[in-house]
Amino acid sequence: MNFRVRAQQLDRAAGTLDDTAVLDLGVQDTGTDGGRWALAIRGVDVAALSAEDLILLWTVRGAPHLYRRADAGTVAAAVEPFSDADAGKRIYDAARPLKAAGIGNLAALDEVAARMRAIVTGPTVKGDVSRRVAETVPEPYLRFCRPCDATHLYEMPFRLAAVRAGLELQLDTSPPVLHRIPRFRKAATAGDRFDLIRAYLRLLGPATPKQVADYLDAPVKEVKARWPEDVVEVLVDGEARSLLAADEQALESADTTATRLLGPFDLFLQAKDRATLVPDPARAKELWPVLGRPGAVLVDGQLVGTWRPRKAGRTLKVAVQPWQALSATTRESIVEQAERLAAYRAVSLAGVEFAA
Repeated sequence: MNFRVRAQQLDRAAGTLDDTAVLDLGVQDTGTDGGRWALAIRGVDVAALSAEDLILLWTVRGAPHLYRRADAGTVAAAVEPFSDADAGKRIYDAARPLKAAGIGNLAALDEVAARMRAIVTGPTVKGDVSRRVAETVPEPYLRFCRPCDATHLYEMPFRLAAVRAGLELQLDTSPPVLHRIPRFRKAATAGDRFDLIRAYLRLLGPATPKQVADYLDAPVKEVKARWPEDVVEVLVDGEARSLLAADEQALESADTTATRLLGPFDLFLQAKDRATLVPDPARAKELWPVLGRPGAVLVDGQLVGTWRPRKAGRTLKVAVQPWQALSATTRESIVEQAERLAAYRAVSLAGVEFAA
């Protein structure tokens, strides 16, 4: 846990976009306290950032992730499916009608991407893009949506095709607005730094191929086939896992002292070994419900509770559900982080409520 805190720079006071490690893997931007809050608690001055610095893309698991704009071409190469079979797994149920029609999954993504790019010549709302693409593709690309009583494109091929089409999501738009990435060109290769398997091991290791595959929504055999050679084996709760050899000393010596209010989709909470993060099943269920995730309170390398924001007008309360007795010093540090959150949201902190 301490190794991951240090690797993800959750214990540093200040940093820049260039030296922020989590941007190599991508910072999920879901919810009010999403990507930029994740950067803020890693010491980045997010108030000084603009669309010239950051780019928002649909990538891993079809979720929106923030990256450095300068890295867009390399990221596009990094998030490519490993194979046609991998693409089929990533697009879920959309793969079945494509297979029945004799259409390859990668070919389908390329087809959707080409149509998306032809349509998005200027900023275009997601729904309009989806509708217009749906009007031009044959039946295997489409599904009937019972709640809408309408026929739509399958969602995952649409999202995963966007980067292939050279399209980004405009920051702070809901519903999302897509537009072309200026001067976009996909890199030939991602290189070690942006390789998703290596980045996962560097930031969320030690890990197994299955855990990495679960994070990527990729087949385990595809991940195993690309498993780095420069790894060492370590035991975590009796389970053999891999760590990049260059990080072995950092794992052995990791020690941190920091309090952070992690957003619900912070990378620290995205690790696929949830029982390592939260051994208690009841607490894990509280932290990762099906709907309405809370944030997590991180203190000195351990998750010690959950938190939820309570916004009213220009004020914010933070409700904390501790999992253990908290010292006065720890409570003070949590209040300091709540003040930081309020400042990030440009509101006043009305208090921190600790449940009994």
